[in-house]
Amino acid sequence: MDDSIPAWVDGALTPLEKLAVHRRGLRHKAVSVFVLDGEELLIQRRAMGKYHTPGLWANTCCTHPKWDEAPVDCAVRRLHEELGITGLYPNHRDRVEYRADVGDGMIEHEVVDIYIAYASSDMKIVPNPEEVMAVRWVNLFDLDAEIARHPERFTPWLRIYMREHKGLIFGTLMRG
Repeated sequence: MDDSIPAWVDGALTPLEKLAVHRRGLRHKAVSVFVLDGEELLIQRRAMGKYHTPGLWANTCCTHPKWDEAPVDCAVRRLHEELGITGLYPNHRDRVEYRADVGDGMIEHEVVDIYIAYASSDMKIVPNPEEVMAVRWVNLFDLDAEIARHPERFTPWLRIYMREHKGLIFGTLMRG
């Protein structure tokens, strides 16, 4: 499997091995998806075998596009690969950039295409145990409160999204 992702080196987008990108803290492309059912957000707990932030809760799915892969195609692919979800058509909300220490000497410095999708009534969720150890639906306001009480349970990027970008991501569902 090709483990290279698009990262910037000296201003040029370059395919580099994913682990090396994170160890060097290089700025790179990413995709984050938020699946909603009303004010409820589907979140996932990362599998213990993940090379960073294992066991922490994250948004519905987040990943890095393959070289020359369109962000929306990446979003659809990873919804299926991580959660077995098919038939959703993610809507591009915006692009954000963040930098966060994710432990073990690794840095996520991502330029993230943010997508939202709305759960269908017949949507099946079949988590891939190599990627996801648990999923749950949580009210957006309850998630905000839970992150405030127990930030250590959540990935740095989900904490950043909820603190700095929730109005942009969720629109009128959540202002403030």
